[in-house]
Amino acid sequence: MNTQRRNRALATLQGLAFGDALGMPTQSMSPSQIVQYYGAITGLCDSVPQQPIAPSRPAGSVTDDTEQALLLGQLLTEDGGHIDPLKLADALLAWEEDMIRRGSVDLLGPSTKLALEQVRRGADPLSTGRTGTTNGAAMRVAPIGIAFSVDDPGTLSDVVYESCQVTHDTIQGWESATLIAASISAGINGCDTREAIRIALAATTQMKAHGHWSPKASVCARLSAVLEQTEIVPQERIEEYLRICVGTSVESTESVPCALFLAYRFADNPTQGLLAAANLGGDTDTIAALAGAVLGATCGSDAFAKDDIDKVMTTSDLHLEPLVQELLLVRG
Repeated sequence: MNTQRRNRALATLQGLAFGDALGMPTQSMSPSQIVQYYGAITGLCDSVPQQPIAPSRPAGSVTDDTEQALLLGQLLTEDGGHIDPLKLADALLAWEEDMIRRGSVDLLGPSTKLALEQVRRGADPLSTGRTGTTNGAAMRVAPIGIAFSVDDPGTLSDVVYESCQVTHDTIQGWESATLIAASISAGINGCDTREAIRIALAATTQMKAHGHWSPKASVCARLSAVLEQTEIVPQERIEEYLRICVGTSVESTESVPCALFLAYRFADNPTQGLLAAANLGGDTDTIAALAGAVLGATCGSDAFAKDDIDKVMTTSDLHLEPLVQELLLVRG
């Protein structure tokens, strides 16, 4: 097995989990609340009791972003490189039930929750994702980027769509997930961060779009505009620019360009980029997780400090190597 590919594939999932854990204490909080309760996020830290989604969680804890990505990766390897939408619906429902049993309030995002409530009531899972424009598909797509090459864009696009169909069967849902998967895939092929994101944007724009129409903006068009600002926005104004001009909500038209801006701008200092994400406010865990996955794929094991990665792996009881090996076997 190619050593560089294995290194970057493992770093992809490690970076996703590390970003997720950095953003965990501030998710769904406003910038003023972050300052009030933390001052600033400067590394892995416990969440405060006032955290609305993950109160009083220990430093290094991951959220639904990592857990659902690993769930998708397992389904992908079990089904020979495909995602059965019906199996994904069942797996997500089982995951949420387990989270409820554990007393967690870190449950499904808005699009996924709406879709799966319809599935529970007997709706056809192939019809339930037609309004899903948020970032749930993008946050769990990293394993597809590991398992498929952007050099075969048709296959990559089709498998990404399989993963979107139940919950995010919109053009925005597919675009956002494809941009993340293609960026990761280009990184696994050996591209640096900025090259990988540019390749992903060009490839996604040229692919035949999947999903239902939505009146919301194109994720690709938004990202193209955002990337024009990566070398222009002064360092001290990055967080202000992202909050005001890009957005940090769960909508994929905001959070995905935001995450890729951070990965692009901080390609030479990945941890600083994830810390910026954690201090933004809004959907910080997903923004940091997406940026972390792309930076891991494009920078490899040098992206993040080993002590930080070890802390997350231990605290969240993550064992990523077996899944990485299975995903790379799918890639061939």
